[in-house]
Amino acid sequence: MPERPDRRPSPSAKRSGWLRPPGGPASTPPGATPPASPAAVPANHHSVVDSAVYRDGRRVASPATLAETFRQLREQPDGMAWIGLHRPTETELHSLAAEFDLHPLAIEDAQEAHQRPKLERYGETLFVVLRAARYLDALEEVDFGELHVFVGPDFLITVRHGAAPDLSAVRRRMEETPDLLSLGPEAALYAILDAVVDGYAPVVAGVQNDMDEIETEVFRGDPEVSRRIYELSREMVEFQRATRPLVGMLHALMAGFAKYGTDEELQRYLRDVADHVTHTSERVDGFRQALTEILTVNATLVSQQQNAEMRALAEAGFEQNEEIKKISSWAAILFAPTLVGTIYGMNFESMPELGWTFGYPLAICLMGMVCVSLYVIFKRRDWL
Repeated sequence: MPERPDRRPSPSAKRSGWLRPPGGPASTPPGATPPASPAAVPANHHSVVDSAVYRDGRRVASPATLAETFRQLREQPDGMAWIGLHRPTETELHSLAAEFDLHPLAIEDAQEAHQRPKLERYGETLFVVLRAARYLDALEEVDFGELHVFVGPDFLITVRHGAAPDLSAVRRRMEETPDLLSLGPEAALYAILDAVVDGYAPVVAGVQNDMDEIETEVFRGDPEVSRRIYELSREMVEFQRATRPLVGMLHALMAGFAKYGTDEELQRYLRDVADHVTHTSERVDGFRQALTEILTVNATLVSQQQNAEMRALAEAGFEQNEEIKKISSWAAILFAPTLVGTIYGMNFESMPELGWTFGYPLAICLMGMVCVSLYVIFKRRDWL
């Protein structure tokens, strides 16, 4: 980061040109009502989480309004302002842009959110977008938050969208180590980076537990496991989008150590954060690859189970067909003598066989021959 200037530019100079809030007039026409100053937005608005001015790493003021924060900072040539916001209003962002020379593009990104992690430098201001994550045990899913950080020579502004991370804990930690906080806004930025990256560890542990449960469900044949694999895969894609760009961002910061004269302690601090995020990114990549393999294994197991079920159905159908053939064969064998007996059972007087001595034996022999013939035929065709 560049060295802090000896004195802050006057507010009137900052509010000229592109530093005015978008849509704001260059000057107030004579007789017109002057517009309300955005700096007059009260700090007790629900979006302002905390606002403080520090000197030599110690809090010297806790202003009640943003305007008071700006005034206190001007009275502290060697001071630093740390302003924490949660889903700020457009007016508040424009107020900060006018006071700290924030670029309109960065303000637009901070207001709209839904940005990918990135690192941009606008003059003396560094704009950082981070994606924090937390694991929800009750729902067994990963919740992502978005954090925008503006870092200047003597200020640090955080704009948080979502529940994670808990920046109040980061602020308390830095206030408990004034020697580190006295290094300036860069130290606070690195502490925020460390908090975001450390927040990934519980998520990795939770995902690992989910992976173990999914493997058990896959080999147990749980029918709902495919949906769980798909949902966890989507979360891992989102996790990759949060961690993979962060690796490049941290290496870009490390590349500027010599140029911006970064303190050696902060250099070691940042290298440690870079190591952690690299390890996390590798774990996330491994999770996604493992989920792809698990999905393939699950599809194979489901296919094998379906094939086994189809084979069982085919065997059952074959056995049923064999039984039907046997029943049909015996029905045909029994039908032949029944037909002959039915004809001669009509007892019509004009039937010459009724008075013939050999009529009965002939009928019996005929029925027997037909039955034997049918039995031989069905037997040869494996119906019996």
